[in-house]
Amino acid sequence: MKNIKDYNLEELKKEFIEIGEKPFRAEQVFKWIYESNVTSFDDMTNISLELREKLKHNYTLCIYKIIKKQEATDGTKKYLFDVLDGNAIETVLMQYHHGYSICVSSQIGCKMGCKFCASTGIQFVRSLTSGEIVEQLLAVEREENIKISNVVFMGIGEPLDNYENVVNAIRIINNPKGINIGARHISISTSGLVPKIYKLAEENIQCTLSISLHATTDEKRSSMMPVNNSYNIGQLIQACKDYIEITNRRISFEYALAKDNNDNIEDAKRLVKLLKGMICHVNLIPINKIENGKYTKSSNENIIKFRDYLNEHGIVATIRRELGSDIDAACGQLRRKNL
Repeated sequence: MKNIKDYNLEELKKEFIEIGEKPFRAEQVFKWIYESNVTSFDDMTNISLELREKLKHNYTLCIYKIIKKQEATDGTKKYLFDVLDGNAIETVLMQYHHGYSICVSSQIGCKMGCKFCASTGIQFVRSLTSGEIVEQLLAVEREENIKISNVVFMGIGEPLDNYENVVNAIRIINNPKGINIGARHISISTSGLVPKIYKLAEENIQCTLSISLHATTDEKRSSMMPVNNSYNIGQLIQACKDYIEITNRRISFEYALAKDNNDNIEDAKRLVKLLKGMICHVNLIPINKIENGKYTKSSNENIIKFRDYLNEHGIVATIRRELGSDIDAACGQLRRKNL
């Protein structure tokens, strides 16, 4: 059966016309799914019994089961979800003073092979559908009885490698008649798929684009991130400049600091040169140790020096607060699992 959560509102209206229903019924169902977060079509009490039966026979609500839930000492929670096909993905909930943020996965496994990420070397299975992405958020809201205010596409997988489903998931999450999270509270992270960055620029979605940069020379970046062999730093930075010009939106650059690798002042100088004049922000990430990983975290002293150098030379930089590392829920630590 088809997952009803795969449809944005306009698509659902067309779907309802095809099954002989009025478009306004689609809007009612959409609100039940996303405003009320129902787990059964029977809960949709203001639509007819006949329509509810039709929905039950043609669609599924794709309700995830939580296989495992862990809570870190800082309150961060990690969920292992059964995605109902024999595979499982991980999703992370973080609490800040401004509300709850969720880090969602976009694929089962990842093709990118970044050497500092726990998904490296794990077989890629498939991309998640729009509904499977959105259900992560809904499942956490049901479990915790909360409303999530921020969504980051930084879990398992390369979001722009699952472009259509991720963009459609954003349209569902952003819809005022649904989950209604503002686009500026939604972030998409990419390892640097240049053609998709240009495509995203034309979508007119006011979300935040985060670029996983992590190095300032092609030699070093290619050793950390094989994607750099396809789209080098020069091409990536040009795409970012064009993205800013088209969207007038600030870009966030993610930079994971690894000891004796990319954390010295020469790297900071090159980073300033690369980003000078761009509307951007640099998010410095103390790299997290992963199983069989060759990188270790830079010293706190080096991280602070790196940040201060960027700030002193006109590049706004902050150090990301480490959340969930004691339950392997921090950046780069999520994995796909088989059931």
